[in-house]
Amino acid sequence: MEKQTNCKDKDCPFHGRLKARGRIFEGRVIKKFPRRVVIEFERMIYVRKYERYKKSKTKLHARLPSCLENQISLNDLIQIQECRPLSKIIHFVVIKKIKSSNEK
Repeated sequence: MEKQTNCKDKDCPFHGRLKARGRIFEGRVIKKFPRRVVIEFERMIYVRKYERYKKSKTKLHARLPSCLENQISLNDLIQIQECRPLSKIIHFVVIKKIKSSNEK
């Protein structure tokens, strides 16, 4: 997994001026758009009334830098990190690909 060195993306955390800081999440890519991906991951939420946990899914939109665009496809496991708000729904940026969709 090599990143392109000629990346002209200004919102790239590796080659641009975007600073990635804050929370880090891992999830599966469920949708892919130009320069954006949607990931989904499960988490456990405590329900105080019933004193039990329930499973919940969370969807997050993340900016996909142009240097990683060819490497990431649907159902890949990726890692995203928080950054400044880039648009109304995008507050995260893709950092790296963890596992491909065809790997077990």
